[in-house]
Amino acid sequence: MLKIGLLGAGRIGNVHAKAITSHPRSALVAVSDINTDAAAKLATQYRAEARSSLDIVNDPAIDAVLIATSTDTHSDLIEAATKAGKAVLCEKPVDLSLERARACQIAAGATGKPVMIGFNRRFDPNFAALKAAADRGDIGKMELLSITSFDRAPPPVSYIRVSGGLFRDMMIHDFDMACWIFGGAPRTVTTIGSSLVDPDIGAAGDVDTAAVTLKFADGRIAVIKNSRRACYGYDQRIELLGSEGLLSAGNILENTVTKATKGGVTGAKPEFFFLERYMRAYSIEWNAFVEAITSGSALPVSLDDGVKALAVAEAATRSLATGQIVRLADIL
Repeated sequence: MLKIGLLGAGRIGNVHAKAITSHPRSALVAVSDINTDAAAKLATQYRAEARSSLDIVNDPAIDAVLIATSTDTHSDLIEAATKAGKAVLCEKPVDLSLERARACQIAAGATGKPVMIGFNRRFDPNFAALKAAADRGDIGKMELLSITSFDRAPPPVSYIRVSGGLFRDMMIHDFDMACWIFGGAPRTVTTIGSSLVDPDIGAAGDVDTAAVTLKFADGRIAVIKNSRRACYGYDQRIELLGSEGLLSAGNILENTVTKATKGGVTGAKPEFFFLERYMRAYSIEWNAFVEAITSGSALPVSLDDGVKALAVAEAATRSLATGQIVRLADIL
C-alpha cells in the first residue's frame, strides 16, 4: 500500500484525493495547503492529517507525493520531494519559466526518483484509443492532426494574470497531445491569437482565442485551436488524417438522446465542465502512476515530457509576440 501525501487542497486537489482514496493500493495519509482550513477540511473528509508541505515531503513514512499546488511552487516541490526520496506526480505545467523547469529536470533527474507530469488527457479512454489505432497503422502514415479545445467560459482575470498565459496554462495540454500522438517534438511553431472573448484578458497581456500550427521534421502538421469560451459546453475533439483514412474522437455528451421531428434532428450538448469530461481520465492517470511505482516500470508521462510541452508553449508565446515562425531548437 503506497502512502501518499497530497500537496494542494483546491479544486484539482479534491479530484486527486478522490482518485487516491478510491485506489486499492494507495492511501491518502496527509494533506497540505496554503489555505490551512481547506487542508483541514479535505484531510478530515478522507481521514488523513493536515500538515505542512515541508513535513509531508520530509516524512520517511510517506512513499509519494501528488503536487496540486500553484504552478510557481511546482519546481521547488518536485526538487524537495525527489531529494527526500519520494516518487512524484505533479500537475502541469512543470513551471512558468522554461529555464527553471530545465533546472528542475536536471536536479530531479540526479536523484533517480520517478517524476510524472499530470497530462491527464492522455488517459482519456477515447483519446487513448485513437492513439493506439494510429500506432497500429490503422490509417497508414499519420499526416495531419487537428486538436480543438474550447473552454466553457474564461477564468477570472485575476487567475489569467498569474496563469502564465493561454499557451502555458491551457494549450499546453494540446501541445503534449500533439507530441504524444506524433511521437516527438515539432520542428517549428507558428501562432496567431486575439482577445475576442473578454477585453480585460487582452489588457492583462494575454489572448483568449488562438490557433497554433506545429510542423514536424518529416513534414507532418498539427493544428491546435483554443478558445476560452464555447457557450454550448466544454468542447474537446481530435481528428487525425492518415494516408489510408481518418481517426476522430468527439465530445462526451450530456446524454445520448436525440430527437428527430419534421423540424429537424437535435441532440444533447457536450458536458459542461472539464471535471465532468475528464473525471475518468484522472482516475486512470492515478492508476497508471501507482502501477509504474509499484512495478518499477517506466512512467507513462515523464518530467522530460513536461519540459518539452513547456518549450512548445514558450515557442508559441514568442511566435505570437514576433509574428514569426519559431524553431523549437532555438528554445531548447
